[in-house]
Amino acid sequence: MKNKLLLFLLLLSPLVINSQEKLNIDITKSSIKWIGELSFRFGGHDGYINFKQGYFIKNGDVITGGEFIVDMNSITNTDIKEKVGKDNLVDHLKKSDFFDVKKYPIATLKITSVEYFENNGARFYANMTIKGITKPIQFYSKLDYKNKTMKTRFKIDRQEWNINYQSKFKNSFISDAIGFDVTIQLQP
Repeated sequence: MKNKLLLFLLLLSPLVINSQEKLNIDITKSSIKWIGELSFRFGGHDGYINFKQGYFIKNGDVITGGEFIVDMNSITNTDIKEKVGKDNLVDHLKKSDFFDVKKYPIATLKITSVEYFENNGARFYANMTIKGITKPIQFYSKLDYKNKTMKTRFKIDRQEWNINYQSKFKNSFISDAIGFDVTIQLQP
């Protein structure tokens, strides 16, 4: 009887393995906007960071996992118009008191589970790694199945990932929160 059960499970295993599907993102149509704000004044900085690659894992009709790799060297600034100021900020963001991109050229996000709601909403639970430090995060997202897109906005506490720059100006401290406005487009 045990042999028959084992044989049955072995015969079923390809069906279970094959039911999982990898959905690659289109990195040219997906975007990550970062937003850094000042704590005691209105204003701050923003820009973009590029996906290097990424995918969702789909089981049946639902996303159950995925992994996204971000190229930290691709960080840009969009709010400063003067080239010198823009270049200085980007260079500073790449240094060790911010993202230390020489030592940590990529950041990752690995989805661990997804909770679904009505109206195409979902809460994603994930592990985010920045500067070699992995912390759990969660964020709510809207899924557009027709257009194969996902949009989300969330913030993290930069101090938890050792992004520890402290402003030298008393009333211009940067907030510990870094915001992300993310759009993911699947490949056709």
